[in-house]
Amino acid sequence: MTDQAMEFPLVVVHHPPWNKDRIIGQKAPFKLKEICSIRAWLDFEHNVRDRALLDVALDSKLRGHDVTRLRVEDVCHGDQVAARASVRQSKTQRPVTFEITPTTRKSIAAWIKAADLKPGDYLFPSRVNKDGHLSTRQYSRIVKDWVKIIGEDPSRYGMHSLRRTKVTILYRQTHNLRAAQILLGHTKIENTVRYLGVELDEALSLSEQVEV
Repeated sequence: MTDQAMEFPLVVVHHPPWNKDRIIGQKAPFKLKEICSIRAWLDFEHNVRDRALLDVALDSKLRGHDVTRLRVEDVCHGDQVAARASVRQSKTQRPVTFEITPTTRKSIAAWIKAADLKPGDYLFPSRVNKDGHLSTRQYSRIVKDWVKIIGEDPSRYGMHSLRRTKVTILYRQTHNLRAAQILLGHTKIENTVRYLGVELDEALSLSEQVEV
């Protein structure tokens, strides 16, 4: 062997792109008919926990980790489910108020009764840890199961689909961005515009009216 340094061929390792075969971007909001189909299935299965979870997620428009951390006392006044509730968002530490519709009040009351929950209990307790709450991982799996029930692609939907659903419907009906901003708890209207994909949606609508 000589003193000359040995030369080895350069080996380049090609890693596949992190987003290969993945759908990137915001999760789609559910359509009203899809929500109705999921509700019908959950009622048929007498799944009162998941029915309450679905309704609360839609009305509250909270992020997944905030939905799972709700306590009974957050949505109830005494023995009655409240018409409105206010909670502090864990991401921004800003309070947000949301409506609890009659449909959701009914499903919450049914679940509290079935699970024998007390005011200080988590609204959606863990089935593994008696003192814990439903994990966001399990919540995500539940949402995927709902999507499969209606025959849609689970990769297109997620927990954020529920957060976006009601506000998206509201915006399309009223074009009131300020109301959407308040309901989502955004500090800037620009965040709401991006979140709802407003500019893209309106641009596509205008383009669809033009034939060339």
